[in-house]
Amino acid sequence: MSRSARAARDETAGLMACPPADSVIDASVAGLDRLFSPLKTASGIVAAVSGGPDSVALMHLLARWNQRFPPVPILVATVDHGLRSESAREAAWVGLQAEALGLPHVQLAWEGAKPSTGLQDKARAARYALLVDCARARGASHLVTAHTLDDQAETLLMRMAAGSGLTGLAGMRPERDRDGIRHARPLLGCEKRALVALCQEQGWAFVTDPSNADERFARVRWRRVAPVLAEEGLTARRLASLAFRLARAEDALDAKAAEAYGRAGPDHGPQGLSLDGSVLVAEPFDIAVRVLAKALAAVGMDLHTGRLQRLETCTTHLRTARHAEQALKTSLWGAVLVLNRDGRLTVLPEETRRRGR
Repeated sequence: MSRSARAARDETAGLMACPPADSVIDASVAGLDRLFSPLKTASGIVAAVSGGPDSVALMHLLARWNQRFPPVPILVATVDHGLRSESAREAAWVGLQAEALGLPHVQLAWEGAKPSTGLQDKARAARYALLVDCARARGASHLVTAHTLDDQAETLLMRMAAGSGLTGLAGMRPERDRDGIRHARPLLGCEKRALVALCQEQGWAFVTDPSNADERFARVRWRRVAPVLAEEGLTARRLASLAFRLARAEDALDAKAAEAYGRAGPDHGPQGLSLDGSVLVAEPFDIAVRVLAKALAAVGMDLHTGRLQRLETCTTHLRTARHAEQALKTSLWGAVLVLNRDGRLTVLPEETRRRGR
């Protein structure tokens, strides 16, 4: 399966209707089978467990679900970011809890100097890199994390504040691909309070990370605002439902953009990628933006590092030039785009500039 086909499958997984928000966790055999149904095909699972209530609940529920035949190999992994003196001890504690459940455990360390800015984003990137490498090394097909409905709501608020487009506002997906490893978030429809209540009811110990109260981090500040928003009706459940509906809309637009991109006749040649630029005029603006993004991705551009506004501006310039049957040469995100008078658009990576020139 090609990367684009795999991505399309990931983006549409489980998006037929808004999932119910679980205020009570059904830990019965049937309930766990429903909760972990995406994991039934797993050849192996790496479960990310930090020691907080969400991930501890995930670990216990996975262990209970896996008491069947044949079981799926589950490895519990804890990432020690090295940001707090207690983190190594907490990771070792998770190992003891996993061992009591009959699950193997591994500690993964984020080594090296830590950044002075953008700490949470860089720590997240490092964490996923370590977890994906671990899954690949152990032959696991799936990575499982304990993101909740509350996490989804906070993500939506943060991305709204950052001016994200529809792709960002679609929030976290229940499943996605991470460099060939399937990343599943089975608790994304569960409220955090339900997981805390379950831990307390079952006597499952957990740790409290003081950084979750550190208002230097944007997510913590948004968490403080959440009760005020909820009083006005903007609850975590409604925000998560909004993200889910936006994900469906994003999937529909992306499917139409894929069709339009195919009609444009993309052709990879020695001079780069060539396609019919008239499609940028023929299609609605949002589809045209996505077609251009697909062309950029096809020549190796990293779409996650660029700003949406620049992509939209470039699309506007190309549409205007094509409508007037004018030639245009421009650049975007490390790519050169050349539109000729006949409407043919060529996209190729920009040559690396020599130092000092």
